[in-house]
Amino acid sequence: MKEIITKVLEGDSKEVLKTLTDNSIDLIVTSPPYADRRKKTYGGISPEHYVEWFLPISKELLRVLKPDGTFILNIKENAENGERSTYVIELILALRKQGWLWTEEFIWHKKNSYPGKWPNRFRDAWERLLQFNKTKKFNMYQDEVKVPVGDWASERLKNLSKTDKIRDTSKNGSGFGKNISNWVGKETVYPNNVLHLSTECNNKNHSAAFPDALPEWFIKLFTKEYDTVLDPFAGSGTTLRVAKSLYRNSIGIEILPGYIDIIKRQIQEKEFLLFEPNTEYEATKSK
Repeated sequence: MKEIITKVLEGDSKEVLKTLTDNSIDLIVTSPPYADRRKKTYGGISPEHYVEWFLPISKELLRVLKPDGTFILNIKENAENGERSTYVIELILALRKQGWLWTEEFIWHKKNSYPGKWPNRFRDAWERLLQFNKTKKFNMYQDEVKVPVGDWASERLKNLSKTDKIRDTSKNGSGFGKNISNWVGKETVYPNNVLHLSTECNNKNHSAAFPDALPEWFIKLFTKEYDTVLDPFAGSGTTLRVAKSLYRNSIGIEILPGYIDIIKRQIQEKEFLLFEPNTEYEATKSK
């Protein structure tokens, strides 16, 4: 069995990323601090300065990602003074100017979100998962995330029309089309771009940890075994731990020593290595 390497680099992502090799990463999955004026939170970066803060980091991510790799950015704009902030939209536009292709947008529906009400809005129950790529041709293993066909098939596929039996090209000029008859007899189908996942924070000692199933879904979709996954804002190490369980190599960058301690506890000591930037390392085996 090949060696599985899990590495954690301590420090500021903007600086630590400079130590990584060009075109060496297959997938980046991360959730950076969101724009927030509250200095006592894990972020403290104001919406006005967020793009300026993030672009030096994304420049390095563009360098280290392979041409056929993918960058998944989990982020969500806040509301302030009665309206939504525009910093996420501004960031998307800035990343496109930097050379990124904004390929897709997934939605994480937090299906266990509890109710809430404010004078002018309801509680958010979703977050963005923005997909960026360096080129239009990137690795994607769609069969790895197929889902059960669902109850719709029993009625919808019972009596097919003439149109259902041919490739019906979309009328909006997109070039896409569908042939409903292709799904007859199928037990699994491709999912849509909305992920219905519950939040998991209480057991991770992190105020904004995403559930294991979130990085797992993207790791399966965009990588194969022994590829390398990067999380430049590793937090409690969810991405690294999930990558290891799926036999992917992984690199995490984290600035807070406390979170690095959490990662060390989550990954078995004998299979975990902690490195300072620019230090030599040896591979560790995972069976």
